Amino acid sequence: MATQIARGPDSIPLRLKLQRTERQRKLKAFALVLPLLVFVLTAFVLPIGGMLSKAIYDDTLLTLMPRTTAALQGWNGNSLPDEAVYDALANDLRQAWAQNTAPKIGTRINYELPGARTQLLTSARKASTLSAGPYKAELIAIDPVLWGQPEVWHLLMRANSPYTADYLLRSLDFQYGPQGQIVTTPPQNAIFRDVLLRTFGISIGVTAATLLLGFPFAYLMASLPQTTSNILIIIVILPVWTSPLVSITGWLVMLQRDGILNNILMALHIISQPAQLIFNRIGTVAAMTHVQLSFTLLPIYSVMKTIPRDHLRAARSLGAGPFYAFRKVYFPQTLPGIAAGCLLSFIMSLGYYLTPALVGGPTDQMVSSFIAHYMNDELNWGMASALGVILLTATLLLYYVYTRLAGADRTKMG
Repeated sequence: MATQIARGPDSIPLRLKLQRTERQRKLKAFALVLPLLVFVLTAFVLPIGGMLSKAIYDDTLLTLMPRTTAALQGWNGNSLPDEAVYDALANDLRQAWAQNTAPKIGTRINYELPGARTQLLTSARKASTLSAGPYKAELIAIDPVLWGQPEVWHLLMRANSPYTADYLLRSLDFQYGPQGQIVTTPPQNAIFRDVLLRTFGISIGVTAATLLLGFPFAYLMASLPQTTSNILIIIVILPVWTSPLVSITGWLVMLQRDGILNNILMALHIISQPAQLIFNRIGTVAAMTHVQLSFTLLPIYSVMKTIPRDHLRAARSLGAGPFYAFRKVYFPQTLPGIAAGCLLSFIMSLGYYLTPALVGGPTDQMVSSFIAHYMNDELNWGMASALGVILLTATLLLYYVYTRLAGADRTKMG
């Protein structure tokens, strides 16, 4: 009897049949999600991964100046290289001038030594006319600042490996010193720490503003009938449906010196003359809060809708006052929604570019503005990628800290 139960009618053990059925079910489920997986990999993961890899990978000098980078491996790094290195340099410069790759070499060196691009192009042009060596004295005579100082030689020696930490160092306001050591960027050139702190500061301010505005409004919607709350939800998500340019234009009209808001404040005698509300931090935070409000409010509202009103009535019946019952009974149950909404709003605020660029002032530009500058204006993909890596790493670190403190299972979207 036991054997008959353990086997199916075709004498196949029931356990094996269950395993086969489960395996087929998993294969069908995987086949259903496979197109989406391929799309995500090809459209997001691979391009973003390739972009971020440029923060640590740059083989420009290794590819275009192979003789010089190889010859520098025996250099002690103290005095100027010997004649063999200058001979390799002259050959590389002649080849670069003949193949029209000297501008690429100059651009790469210019990233670390500003102004070196023009010097290298001049050196490559003149090196193409040099006769047989020795070349050390002649190249130093062509440009004693570039080839008679150790800075460029340390740079070329580091280029023997395609992997570089230069972009990441400069995105944190560090750089390589004259002897190849890591030093702090001079104060007149150090901007990225302030930019990163400003980006996180603005994002935290916008998140706090959306929470202060969104929590009471979510509580109101959760207390109203479903029909009324649905209308309010549509009003809340209208900024998301609106084009960013249209939204920003509205804020430009509202916040200018003779705009609606200044006129109202002056009519109420709150201010005696128009206030500067645009092209500064106030305008940036206000415009970003307008869009981000729905991303903070909706998770809170979805959690509030699941909280039974009987809990507050039970607390009141046991002698708790309205505020005490709200603080001890109702508010703790909304924390998962608050955490999810604030986390979503904060992460989205980190990547804002258009709003700070059009509404904010020069001191309100965030990291995304500098990433766009390096990609579109300077074509410095390595620096743009390094800033993206720093921003992504900081975001993941903050998310890890949050999950350790609050627990990922408590982050609910409704």
